Amino acid sequence: MSRLQEALNALGPERLKGIRRGIEKESLRATEAGGLSATPHPTALGSALTHPHITTDYSESQLELITGVHATPETCLEELMQVHQFTYRALGDELMWVSSMPCNLPADETIPIGRYGPSNVGRAKSVYRMGLAHRYGRRMQTISGIHYNWSLPGVSNEGYFALIRNFRRHAFLLLYLFGASPAVCSSFVAGRQHELESLTPHTMYMPYGTSLRMGRLGYQSDAQASLAVSYNSLDGYAGSLHEALTRPYPPYEATGIMNPGGEYNQLATSLLQIENEFYGTIRPKRVIKPGERPLHALRERGVEYVEVRLLDLDPFVPVGIKAQTLRFIDVFLLHCLLSESPPDSPQEIAAMARNQHKTAAYGREPGLLLERGEEQVSLAAWGAELVQSFAPIAASLDATHGTTDYTDALRSAQALLAEPDLLPSARVLAAMARDHENSFTGFARAQSQQTKDKLLGLPYGTALNKKLEAMAQRSVQDQKDIEAADTMPFEIYRQQYVSAERLGLTRTAIAPALAAV
Repeated sequence: MSRLQEALNALGPERLKGIRRGIEKESLRATEAGGLSATPHPTALGSALTHPHITTDYSESQLELITGVHATPETCLEELMQVHQFTYRALGDELMWVSSMPCNLPADETIPIGRYGPSNVGRAKSVYRMGLAHRYGRRMQTISGIHYNWSLPGVSNEGYFALIRNFRRHAFLLLYLFGASPAVCSSFVAGRQHELESLTPHTMYMPYGTSLRMGRLGYQSDAQASLAVSYNSLDGYAGSLHEALTRPYPPYEATGIMNPGGEYNQLATSLLQIENEFYGTIRPKRVIKPGERPLHALRERGVEYVEVRLLDLDPFVPVGIKAQTLRFIDVFLLHCLLSESPPDSPQEIAAMARNQHKTAAYGREPGLLLERGEEQVSLAAWGAELVQSFAPIAASLDATHGTTDYTDALRSAQALLAEPDLLPSARVLAAMARDHENSFTGFARAQSQQTKDKLLGLPYGTALNKKLEAMAQRSVQDQKDIEAADTMPFEIYRQQYVSAERLGLTRTAIAPALAAV
């Protein structure tokens, strides 16, 4: 019996039934003409600061819709659908852009950053976003995606980090199968260096691209490229982040905390302002207490779940992702957890980054080779080998839930490996060519309008609407309560929040600290 099968048998049906998942889905608000909306976050949606399910990400124009924690893909997507239905009723003529790559963008400095009110926590959120604008430009932050939060009962910190290492090794497969951003509006790359080809005067693309969002055009930075974060242990990971959060970075020191007019440029001059600035395909996470730093929560209480961050919005699906995709990812994550996971190394970390960029830009190119240890192996062969090794896990999940859905998800993946023209990225380019004269904006705008019409046409009960209206109103009151309770000057709040003391202690530092008490 294989190691994988033994580990799978040891899990048992009850723990498999204990898998929990949630979704965070970003979408730009766009005009009917396909431009970025310049209006404030709609008041009918409540407070972006305090609403548990409807907020904004980087920009005031970038919605983020969040589900609770769910036992099945179906209930998770049902809640996401309901939040979409409520949101669309507040948008008037505006669209939710269905592509991960943004709509037609205005000049960089006119893209509005998120506004969260005058409270200290609200101001900190806006100042953080201003820091991102200074460091990376505003356009890069308008990219949207889907984050998938996933947990399994009884997994240790070591288990979650083993999962993360394998996930990073095999992430190319998810980019290939579910990447849906092979083209961009030329406004996104105006004035930037890039390797894209021109398709029309207003559309750039990569002929074999899968997910430009996850390639060199997306969440990348020279500063963060110097961060070779290891995932061999919680202590090592926490130490790497601690260093990046506390070490001054000369170019950001030159920008300064404030400008000469007394307005804030950024929260801190360190390589990372806060933990969320660290861009990765997957993160170890822990629910935080009010005011607590995420790194402190991880150090104190360990990993609670993982956040998968590399998924593009699927423009052909009303809520951006379908149940079959979630099932495949469940199988994929279990395989990452249960398979042997040797320690990573700086050399392997660099190779994984190269594989990611090659898959993002050239993933559908016939015969594309990736690095696996000392050898070069074709993406298609490696992917097929992986999917075949997933079969026992899919069978166990099917047996646990009395279904064939997980095995069906693998069959679909096998078909996509054999027929790249069926991939979402290929379908986007085909639809652009067939119906929109190769215009990315034309395709995405039409798809966004079609999605809006479909969502508004679905049944939507009065009770559900009242519940979501009450939630929005409650969030407004919650924001007012936070603002009324503030007594501390913002600068003191900022200094305390970014202080090294708030990041917690490594385990190796705990013993001497206790001995000194």
